[in-house]
Amino acid sequence: MPSDILTLRSLIDVAMGRQPADLVLRKGIWVCVQSGELIPDTDIAIKDGHIAYVGPDAAHAIGEQTRVIEANGRYLVPGLLDGHMHVESGMLTVTEFVRAVLPCGTTGMFVDPHEMANVFGLPGIKLMADEAARQPVHVWMQVPSCVPSAPGFETPGAELDPEDVAEALTWPGVIGLGEMMNYPGVAAGDHKMLAELAATRQAGKVIGGHYPSLDLGPAFHGYVAGGPEDDHEGTRPEDAVARVRQGMKAMLRYGSAWHDVAAGIKAITEMHLDSRNFILCTDDCHAGTLVNEGHIDRVLRHAIQQGLPPMTALQMATINTAGHFGVSREVGMIAPGRWADIVLVDDLNDFHAGLVIVRGQVAVENSKLQIDLPKVEYPDWATHSVHLKRPLVTEDFRIPVPSPLTPLPEGEGQKVRVNVIGIIENQAPNRHLRWDVIAEDGEIHADMQRDLAKAAIVERHHNSGTVQMGLVSGFGFNSPCAFASTVAHDCHQMIVVGTDEKDMALAANKLAEVDGGQVVVKNGQVIGLVELAIGGLMSTEKAEIVAGKANTILKGFRACGCNLNNPNMQLSLLALVVIPELRLSDKGLVDGINFTFLPVVEGPAQ
Repeated sequence: MPSDILTLRSLIDVAMGRQPADLVLRKGIWVCVQSGELIPDTDIAIKDGHIAYVGPDAAHAIGEQTRVIEANGRYLVPGLLDGHMHVESGMLTVTEFVRAVLPCGTTGMFVDPHEMANVFGLPGIKLMADEAARQPVHVWMQVPSCVPSAPGFETPGAELDPEDVAEALTWPGVIGLGEMMNYPGVAAGDHKMLAELAATRQAGKVIGGHYPSLDLGPAFHGYVAGGPEDDHEGTRPEDAVARVRQGMKAMLRYGSAWHDVAAGIKAITEMHLDSRNFILCTDDCHAGTLVNEGHIDRVLRHAIQQGLPPMTALQMATINTAGHFGVSREVGMIAPGRWADIVLVDDLNDFHAGLVIVRGQVAVENSKLQIDLPKVEYPDWATHSVHLKRPLVTEDFRIPVPSPLTPLPEGEGQKVRVNVIGIIENQAPNRHLRWDVIAEDGEIHADMQRDLAKAAIVERHHNSGTVQMGLVSGFGFNSPCAFASTVAHDCHQMIVVGTDEKDMALAANKLAEVDGGQVVVKNGQVIGLVELAIGGLMSTEKAEIVAGKANTILKGFRACGCNLNNPNMQLSLLALVVIPELRLSDKGLVDGINFTFLPVVEGPAQ
């Protein structure tokens, strides 16, 4: 709530009728999330961007210069809050992300910029924090906790130590520590992780969690004892239950590719847990989802479709979120002293934002933005981040069989056992598969009949020239093709997947040429491309343009036989070594459960 005397006096004077309001909304249905009521015939008076009065009649606050908007029985809803998300996943800058989601009713976001942090370190975080501070909506930043996400198992573009984290926690607009992804490190008492957790506690800020393991035994309890206060990685009802019972907030995620709300919501709808301890979030939404389906409003609609009462769903996207992060004096409800962030809606069961007011300004009317957004210039270091030692060639993407297993005589095949990454559609975890394959001429080849493709991590931060190979199944490719991306959580090396080595080399070199992005190559031709010059992660173009270009990537996947939902996001997680079960980094194939390196070729077939 406002702390300066002049603003407080103005709000009191408007509420008492001694001073006119700047804006009055008349005769709406107040969605009072703090009491769980729908209160008809409600007026709201707004002054200096804040709510001064909420009640049955604000006529006493109307003066000659007051703007009056007739709600005409529409619902008056607090502005929506996304409790956990990554702007970079939209492939957009902070400003363009705001432009895309304001018409959806999003007026506040809690953002973890760990993608930019892994590429640029503190300067990358500061770049985003400074841009966030200029937005007309509320954008709170969380300091990335794990840069790199798994020390010793990957090479990031930058690193953060506890002193860096402590410094960033003092910046304006920083709300807490981003998702603590190194859950094995916390459970094992890793000094660096504990130092970051302690610094956040000492700063009085919120610790974000990230526990993707299905193990709810001692490792989970050790992790919770370390201090994480929320978690969005649960994929089962029992995950949500366990977190809430241990004092955490269960964040239920519904992004472009991670669909976990339907399972987690059962903890409320079937097991009747207290919904105050649940929060809705998106985590990762690409531009196409934002433009065509929506943002946190999309999550609301989905949650209601799963049987959640509209009031409960709205509380999980407003007051629950604000309370968790300690900003309920500012946002999360329609009440005096809060920022006037209000969305007018016709139907709570089918939530679509109409008029959107943010900080007392009409920001969206008839789906059109009514306010200006900042113009931001980006430094050269932020737009040139793809550094390859040399152009890549076909031979870089070979998977040779270790010499003791090389078949003799040359030209004859030998059956060997290989470790394969298995994709699970719409989930972040994957499967560790062990397959027997035929090695020909001393190397492993892609096999489209068995849905076996090659995967590569190309080191792009430090000019090392490293190309690390692996195998993946689940994309369903049926033609010679390749896909490359500089969006590769969390290390954001360049990741390449394909069935043809020449196409893989072409795809990688194309991304180096355009300073990052995503590309699809089929039979030697580029058939899909989105350029992401800022860190190899984000475009400066508007969401509609980025969505159109990103759609060429999705069309490219389909043209090559892949029918997964959002396969480019599945692709981007192949390098996220802190999520089970099997991942690929620039240092090798990583067992994400036991945190050990594995060979691609284990040995002779069993």
